[in-house]
Amino acid sequence: MYTIEMAYARMRELQDQANRSRAHLSAAAARKAKKRAAKKR
Repeated sequence: MYTIEMAYARMRELQDQANRSRAHLSAAAARKAKKRAAKKR
């Protein structure tokens, strides 16, 4: 039996995962931007 609680827990898991990957991507993008800025000088 699949309950609402199980579905909600799964949704929260996916949301946390998405937030973690988004934070990781923005950190990587910031590093890339810094490198690019350093090269331009």
